[in-house]
Amino acid sequence: MCQNCDYTIHGAQHHFGWDNSIAPAERVEPGAQIAFHCMDSSAGQLGPSSTVKDVETLDFGKINPVSGPIYVEGAEPGDALKITIDSFAPREAEGSAWGWTANIPGFGLLADQFTDPALTIWKYDAKTLQPALFGEHGQVPLKPFCGTIGNALAEPGAHSIVPPRRVGGNLDIRDLAAGTVLYLPVEVAGALFSAGDTHAAQGDGEVCGTAIESPMDAVLTIDLVKDAQLKFPRFVTPGPVTRHLDAKGYEVTTGIGPDLMTASRDAVAGMVDHLCATRQMAAVDAYMLVSTCGDLRISEIVDQPNWVVSFYFPRCVFE
Repeated sequence: MCQNCDYTIHGAQHHFGWDNSIAPAERVEPGAQIAFHCMDSSAGQLGPSSTVKDVETLDFGKINPVSGPIYVEGAEPGDALKITIDSFAPREAEGSAWGWTANIPGFGLLADQFTDPALTIWKYDAKTLQPALFGEHGQVPLKPFCGTIGNALAEPGAHSIVPPRRVGGNLDIRDLAAGTVLYLPVEVAGALFSAGDTHAAQGDGEVCGTAIESPMDAVLTIDLVKDAQLKFPRFVTPGPVTRHLDAKGYEVTTGIGPDLMTASRDAVAGMVDHLCATRQMAAVDAYMLVSTCGDLRISEIVDQPNWVVSFYFPRCVFE
């Protein structure tokens, strides 16, 4: 964690939703290194001792708090922020770093199939980031990142933080990890940058709607690229992105048809069924597990009228 950051944005300096009228938590010059104390995506409604009853009473007006916003001096519409993601430090509670994964009724790719709330609490070592245990036999490799990271929209008023936006936001891209450089379009003076929703691990797709939701401190360096004219976020990774999962190969299921969403659902449902059959898991546990470490990929999108979506589950979780 940064010992000499230029600024620290504390957990209390957070907001829900995007609104370009929110007063900045700090005004900074380009090149500033900032420590963000990020809350988990429940804003503290869930903790290491929570039960499934707490999922049932979640206040969705307090979901995905982001720390900020940061006003970057000189940033104007048409510019881009260059965000260098320096490091993550999970915070401990009750003697351990921790996180949660939940099935939230009405949310997730297979929401119609999983209608009851469910909750998994994870414990892991904040210093070593060794894989987090799942049940008696599984372990999920960790790769911390910010699920929500972005700038304010030009449109006035309050906007939900749940959907991703052209200026970033709830991107849930697991490769926005330490070492990655992210570029975000600027639409308002100062950019009004915020970050939060830190995850200890997530599969591509975050298919049940939650990852390993975990409070962390994130260190980010914010630079400015003038007149970038960037239409959507882009990023550069420092190296391989799946090495933490690749060691034992993958089990893969597919969905095939003319609709990508249906094919995605079929691929994920196929993996849930496979884990239930081969690992004797409850279906909802398999669904939450694959959301934290399985990758949903478009394998083919040119051979009309049918497309192929594949779901990759890392065998290292159980082997």
